[in-house]
Amino acid sequence: MRTYVLILAIDTSTRTGSVALLRDDCLLAEVSGHEETPYSTRLFRDLEVLKSNAQFELSQIDMFAVASGPGSFTGLRIGLTAVKAWAEVHEKPIAAISSLEAIAEQSRAMTGNLSVGNHMLAPFFDARRGQLFGSLYRCSPGNPPALELVSEESILSPEEFIALVKGGFRMGQPKLVSPVPDLLLPSLIQEFLPGVEIAIVSPILAPAIGRLGFERAKRGDLLDAIRLDANYVRRSDAEAKWKDA
Repeated sequence: MRTYVLILAIDTSTRTGSVALLRDDCLLAEVSGHEETPYSTRLFRDLEVLKSNAQFELSQIDMFAVASGPGSFTGLRIGLTAVKAWAEVHEKPIAAISSLEAIAEQSRAMTGNLSVGNHMLAPFFDARRGQLFGSLYRCSPGNPPALELVSEESILSPEEFIALVKGGFRMGQPKLVSPVPDLLLPSLIQEFLPGVEIAIVSPILAPAIGRLGFERAKRGDLLDAIRLDANYVRRSDAEAKWKDA
């Protein structure tokens, strides 16, 4: 008899945070919203709504999947701290998922598996201050194909990100993927990346994080609470001021 995996997926990396419940890679329920309420309040409120809607308790969860960055320093810290605590209390494993990989995964889910080696995905989202979080992924062999990171996840100006994507042409045809494509001026794309496709995906990342978490579980690529860490990409404002003092 097949055993199903119940996954609680958490995203606190962006303003549009979300929580989702999945059975294997099948979405059962989600709660999300774009608002300014601090995650210290909002995450636990949204979790209670999700528990009420889907009728489950944390003790029933088999594994946690959480956005580990890049993204908001404060949001990531709250989400990761909460998942560490839940995983330790309930003795469950964790899948740490890149926010950028979750954005790329949405494009793959919409279009089907891309041909291995023939396509590149260039996910990006808002890092504020006129900058972007961005990277390059390609499909690698597997069933289903895995998303392979081929450039560092970085914080970049729009021009730097365009240059990164342009450099990816040598590895395959790139596709831009983002919930906020307007961060890149059409004139920049037309001048330096003519003909490149732009895929607009949902800012609600928890379902994709859960699906990627399930794939991690099948590969045995999971963490415990002690080893879970954040990928902030850039220093927090407080740390930067302290370092530069």
